[in-house]
Amino acid sequence: MNDVRLILVLAIVLVVVGVIVWAVMRGKRRARLRAEFGPEYVRTVNKYGSVTRAETALEQRRERVRQLDIQPLRPAEADRFAAAWRNAQARFVDDPRGAIAEADRLVQAVMEARGYPVGDFEQRAEDVSVDHPRVVEHYRAAHQIALASDRGRVETEDLRQAMMHYRTLFQDLLEVHEDAPRRMEAGGR
Repeated sequence: MNDVRLILVLAIVLVVVGVIVWAVMRGKRRARLRAEFGPEYVRTVNKYGSVTRAETALEQRRERVRQLDIQPLRPAEADRFAAAWRNAQARFVDDPRGAIAEADRLVQAVMEARGYPVGDFEQRAEDVSVDHPRVVEHYRAAHQIALASDRGRVETEDLRQAMMHYRTLFQDLLEVHEDAPRRMEAGGR
């Protein structure tokens, strides 16, 4: 009878230890994903309505992007894109809607040049969120304003906000093959 009790106690101890290890590992996973994805973590949890499903989706997203050949820009490419951005920004005064459309095209062109797929918007935003989680919310905000602009439902101030959102992402994407990331000169922030 003592052997049965000993086996039962050991089994209970093993189960308790297993649950503790599982909880610690899950907590570390959650902390790592929160740190890695920042505000995107909360947005994804809200989207899926489940922490477990959201975390799985974020890990799958990260693995999908790791399979891509994402590269910094060459200095000449970065200079070309920065010049195009300055032109789009200067265009804003005379044609805010056109400047916003150009800003969106430039962001997509930089993403494509870096190796991101440029499919539908949500896929682009998810892909960018892996390497640029702190600025992807700017991309989403700019995109929403651009969509509203296409329907003629925005004021010039909204378009100015969209341009600022696009610029934040654009600057983050504009990395070159040098020791430190390069930020373009986009005129005041």
